[in-house]
Amino acid sequence: MTSADPDRSPAQAQSFPQRGSYAESLRILRVLRSETVGGALLVITAAIGIAWANSPWAEWYFWLRDLEIGYEPWHLQLTVGQWASDGLLAIFFFLVGLELKREFVAGDLRRIGTAIVPVLAAAGGVAVPALFYVLVTFHDPELLRGWAIPTATDIAFAVAVLAIIGSHLPSPLRIFLLTLAVVDDLIAIAIIAIFYTESIEIVPLLLGLLTIAVYGIIAQRYRQFFHLNPAAAWLILLPIGVVAWAFVHASGIHATIAGVLLGFTIPVRHRRRDGVPVEEPGLAEVFEHRFRPLSAGFAVPVFAFFSAGVAIGGAEGLTAALADPVLIGVMIGLIVGKPIGIVVTTWIATRARHARLDPAVTWIDLFGVGLLAGIGFTVSLLVTELSFDETDAHHDHAKVGILLASIVAAALASVVLGARNRRYRRIEEEESVDQDGDGIPDVYPTP
Repeated sequence: MTSADPDRSPAQAQSFPQRGSYAESLRILRVLRSETVGGALLVITAAIGIAWANSPWAEWYFWLRDLEIGYEPWHLQLTVGQWASDGLLAIFFFLVGLELKREFVAGDLRRIGTAIVPVLAAAGGVAVPALFYVLVTFHDPELLRGWAIPTATDIAFAVAVLAIIGSHLPSPLRIFLLTLAVVDDLIAIAIIAIFYTESIEIVPLLLGLLTIAVYGIIAQRYRQFFHLNPAAAWLILLPIGVVAWAFVHASGIHATIAGVLLGFTIPVRHRRRDGVPVEEPGLAEVFEHRFRPLSAGFAVPVFAFFSAGVAIGGAEGLTAALADPVLIGVMIGLIVGKPIGIVVTTWIATRARHARLDPAVTWIDLFGVGLLAGIGFTVSLLVTELSFDETDAHHDHAKVGILLASIVAAALASVVLGARNRRYRRIEEEESVDQDGDGIPDVYPTP
């Protein structure tokens, strides 16, 4: 935090992670609650997909996943699984776009001093897992296509675990995890757009960008109308968004990028009225509240159901998968690379800025968050589908690696953060002891 930041004292400017404003803390709590439900549904639907794909009725699962629907002349004859990954997941990325814009316009990431450490930590949490994967698979250039698989963190899954084990963990730690995940999503979007686009059709791309611009102009010009009329977004903006998505899909760029760009066009702040700022939530926050249930309750779980369904093939198949360098690279990247990348980069960044940890947080806490960040699921599964063809054995082995690594990372994070949570609970109980017997705690726990 620089001294030019009027919202922080010099003492606060030297501590990390930042506690954030009161409004920001309340917003983080709302996100945590909603992502917890989404994470639970994600796990349940993925488990059903895996169970069905390995059951006596597996052929029906793969028939449904590979069933083609759509209009070929518009490049929209896709399988049900592709509709889930290219179409439904665009809703998830639309919300990612809203969240990113809100953080950089009105959230704590608008301050360079607050943003720099979590941004660097997220970058380290992407680079080090990718490096581990490359070190394991460098002998085969074909396998290197999956270098980005272990770089992503599934925030819904991670938050669901945090909600179960971390009820008493310090709020700066929770804010750090959410901020880390937001930047992680931004990097994942850039990776998909830059490294997983093989060819670009210029005309559909230009038409897609033009449609996105029209979408943004309407959203900006009539922000109050869409704020007050919930149905208007479904009747006006949704059809325009679908057209933009179709053009971007036809251009060769992964269609989920359209969701991000559409999210970026939604205004975060209200227009001033008579020169006075409006205190109501901006349209981006309103849309996030309206559409998050659709994403967390339907879009992402359906994607997980179709994407996580891997035919392991019994003991022999599992043995073959465990011997695959792709699986080994993915697991080492997520379980080992993520916490090392996040913690080491954070340590270097704080030392370079002469900062210190918030007194309520220790390095073992950050290590636990790093382990939690090793839960890669939604975006990791998507990158797997972009890296390997479905007929390639490495495709299924990578998914098995993601599933196993996420389970191991969740278990290790539960051990570390669960122990820390018990310690913080004891501290809160000790701080709230009534020492003088008047029935009122002498010292209240830190919120």
